[in-house]
Amino acid sequence: MTAVFALATSLLWGFADFGGGLLTRRVPALTVVVVSQAAAVVVLGAVVLGTGGWSEAGPRLWFAVAAGVVGPAAMLCFYRALALGPMGVVSPLATVGVAVPVGVGLALGERPGLVQYAGILVAVVGVVLAGGPQLRGAPVQRRTVALTLTAAVGFGAVMALIAEASVNVTGLFLALFVQRLCNVAVGGTVLAVSVRRGAPALPDGGLSEVVRRMPALAFVGLADVAANGCYALAARSGPVTVAAVLASLYPVVTALAARGVLKERLLVLQAAGAGLAVAGSVLLAAG
Repeated sequence: MTAVFALATSLLWGFADFGGGLLTRRVPALTVVVVSQAAAVVVLGAVVLGTGGWSEAGPRLWFAVAAGVVGPAAMLCFYRALALGPMGVVSPLATVGVAVPVGVGLALGERPGLVQYAGILVAVVGVVLAGGPQLRGAPVQRRTVALTLTAAVGFGAVMALIAEASVNVTGLFLALFVQRLCNVAVGGTVLAVSVRRGAPALPDGGLSEVVRRMPALAFVGLADVAANGCYALAARSGPVTVAAVLASLYPVVTALAARGVLKERLLVLQAAGAGLAVAGSVLLAAG
């Protein structure tokens, strides 16, 4: 069952990234973050009530609050990167965020093995190649790479924080609910400030366009939540190493969706760099 849940995680995260990237090409990125996460809050709130998750409230929830503050910034950077650059490069680069939990382990006294050191080297080379020459094919601007790497660090921090926010499945539901609630609060505040400064909160079609795209927005938020749930089940039903490696394949889903739907064309060098970024992340997770 570990493999089943972990592969389901990859599929859900991959399609959520693809959907989020498409939406930010039509709807302001902050609006996508706030609305999609609000949909997740509603569903998770019902789950918490149904499972009695409130009984797990305690000091550990502060980790979920921290994750909820970091998460919106990471998602905003990621969605903007997806809107600016090719998904086949952006999504794989975001997987290098797994280096953050590894760094936390180092700070706590753990020492990586040769496999993890190899993963760090491979991932760095992948980043350089994926943001390489803009001769033909899908161009990748420095801003896109910078946004993606910022998002990767944020995602890695969220992973590390959520791992400390609960000790069981019921507690995980509550932690995810608190995280998403903070996502909406922080994202909504930033959105309000942006609107006051003149940035648009709605697409060209206005509120009716957002309502028309609500199913897609809800799908992005719920797919992300479901992916987190599947990964938690995978990690609890078998070796975490196996679960992490299989779950880290989600960029392949995003890249294939972009190739099939958007007909994205990448340079051989860019495709190789994206592949190395994924390979480095897998080595880090497996080390």
